[in-house]
Amino acid sequence: MYFAHSGKAPDRTDWQPLPDHLTAVAVLAAAFADPLGLDRAAFLAGLYHDLGKYCEAFERRLQGEDIRVDHSTAGALAVIEHAWERPLDRATAELIAYCIAGHHAGLPDRLNDTAACLDRRLQSELPTLDPVWRTDLPSPPGDIAPALFATFSDPKEAFFSLSVATRMIFSCLVDADFKDTEAHYAALEQRMKDRSWPTLQARLPELLQRFDACMERKRDLSTDLNRLRARILDHVRARAGEAPGLFTLTVPTGGGKTLASLGFALDHARLHGHRRVIYALPFTSIIDQTADIFRSVLGADHVLEHHSAIDEDRRPPGRTDDRQQAEKLKLAMEDWAAPVVVTTNVQFFESLFAAKPSRARKLHNIAGSVVILDEAQTLPRDLLKPAMRMLRELAQSYGCSIVLCTATQPALDADKLEGGLPLRGRELAPDPQELSNTLRRATVRRVGDMANDELIAALREAPRGLVIVNSRKHARALFRDAQASGLEGLVHLTTRQCAVHRRQVLARIRERLEAKSSCRVIATSLIEAGVDIDFPKVWRAEAGLDQIVQAAGRCNREGRAQAGDSIVTVFSAPDYPPPREVRSLVTDMQRMLGRHDDLLSLAAIEDYFAEVYWRMGDRLDARGILKLFTGTARGTDFAFRTAAERFRMIDSGLVPVIVAYDAPAEDAIARLHAPEMSSGTLARALQGYTVQVAPTDRDALIRNGHVAFERPDLRGDQFAVLKTPGLYRESVGLVWEEADDLPMPSNVI
Repeated sequence: MYFAHSGKAPDRTDWQPLPDHLTAVAVLAAAFADPLGLDRAAFLAGLYHDLGKYCEAFERRLQGEDIRVDHSTAGALAVIEHAWERPLDRATAELIAYCIAGHHAGLPDRLNDTAACLDRRLQSELPTLDPVWRTDLPSPPGDIAPALFATFSDPKEAFFSLSVATRMIFSCLVDADFKDTEAHYAALEQRMKDRSWPTLQARLPELLQRFDACMERKRDLSTDLNRLRARILDHVRARAGEAPGLFTLTVPTGGGKTLASLGFALDHARLHGHRRVIYALPFTSIIDQTADIFRSVLGADHVLEHHSAIDEDRRPPGRTDDRQQAEKLKLAMEDWAAPVVVTTNVQFFESLFAAKPSRARKLHNIAGSVVILDEAQTLPRDLLKPAMRMLRELAQSYGCSIVLCTATQPALDADKLEGGLPLRGRELAPDPQELSNTLRRATVRRVGDMANDELIAALREAPRGLVIVNSRKHARALFRDAQASGLEGLVHLTTRQCAVHRRQVLARIRERLEAKSSCRVIATSLIEAGVDIDFPKVWRAEAGLDQIVQAAGRCNREGRAQAGDSIVTVFSAPDYPPPREVRSLVTDMQRMLGRHDDLLSLAAIEDYFAEVYWRMGDRLDARGILKLFTGTARGTDFAFRTAAERFRMIDSGLVPVIVAYDAPAEDAIARLHAPEMSSGTLARALQGYTVQVAPTDRDALIRNGHVAFERPDLRGDQFAVLKTPGLYRESVGLVWEEADDLPMPSNVI
């Protein structure tokens, strides 16, 4: 008898027989894939995924020998060699081979210069399999090509579509493998498995009842603004019966688009049977705010908040695959099975292009979802075409309804942009132009250069004012100069501060504004997207028009003053030129000045995005993602691993430093020393206590003893912790520039 996983009993009575594991994974993978129309392919992937364990070498490994056995490639080879007559079945077998070969190490490239590519692995020398596997396992299904593949008729599009189908099969396989393996070890250790979530459809009556009750409590029709918000909500919900697919929701700041989009999602799911709601936001700084709103409306038991500032896929060095498997089990990565998921654009899109099993595991649960992309204009432009192509595939082939939700709708319609989305007639809001005029809160004025002393002088005349600049360096220098000038009510908000600290700062800002106390805030652009804050005056360093519109959303947000009296001053900062990626957008914005009297009009915004996209051209896929999924009549040439490496939405190259900001952070850092604690659990506990810095700056902090990796023997280089508290300051956050000047902490030798 061959075994998949070992146990504790010397007589092997608690070991998992290999046929049991393979069959269980096949059945579970097929169940996951059934709503996607990929069940037969997923069943075969599960049935053959560990076929390489049918050999003497793996048996010796299970008995404790420290030997490496490639147990993935054999199943991939068996699928390829299986004799099917239909061309589509042969093509499907090739896709399954990618999945089986990559179910531990990640989806491979078909061809590259490494031994890890699929073709080289299929040609490598493998252990001889015991032919008993043919009688141990049920017969593989015939006719494995999904009917879905027959719809991939456009040759220019078909290979990308097949690559997404491969990802979906892979997701079903690795999630089934995770779950069955976890169930085996959970039974051995007599512990509870991860909780199972209720389904959205089972909970929809309750969720809709809670949502309706909440909206009824909020429904105050005594003001024009509240009446308008109620009209927007009712109109958007009335569109829920529209056929599933792609939508836009264009509602200016203050129009209540967050709750309106949630109401649409719940109603749309009720009418069309969607399996969950996924709400993706651009920045971690506003995740908590949105997740708290959803939990207060729907109940905490139905909402999963998933984001991380720490890379959970990094592993400490280990000598065997068993260590990696154990760590993988401890991580218990979310599979997004919750009814409502609140996440980041980074998690959402990078998972869709991921190669690693832990990141790709959730993909099959994205299918059949209502996906709300909030602040859609923030999608990275150099990844825009592959992102749009993926959204189109999810809508066309996997039952997703996707709402591009924003106050500044980018020109993504296929009528305006090559490779764009079919958005004509799919706007959910009532008359976006009228809403833009009615909800106008501010007036933009462009001035020339403003040095720091001029900005400080302007702030002196405004007891409550907000200045937004383009870099952390400028923000810190301006704050320092303003402090030296004796300006009262100064607050600094920057990504130098960890997220927990920033939330406290924002709470204090809101308290001061509500009390009409002096409150002069100097911030970076993190304050722009979705942060619920209201200043009578705003100054914004020159940037793209979309960023200026977002800054205007922080001015007179509640409409308590006239738009003509609520000024957003756009200035140039000669001593702090904008970063390279912003500089060209400034030029695009400046071109709008000669075409539009009102920079906040929908016409100006649409014209601006069209200008940006036209100028960028092929650079909307600057990293060549779409070119990585090609092929010929002889087969595919997919480069999954290369695509995952290139598709990074935050391509800053920054790395985290963990700050022991408060008692919960200190407790989580202390628990890093406990081997039984999951690295994934601790990573999520510490995600709000990280500051992202350049690798060279972190290296300097480490070199001078101010930062050290906590328990590298146990956690690898995952948790870099600040050891010099004096480098983190309440007013400005982490000051890494002084790393070379301060002495080493006394406890560092």
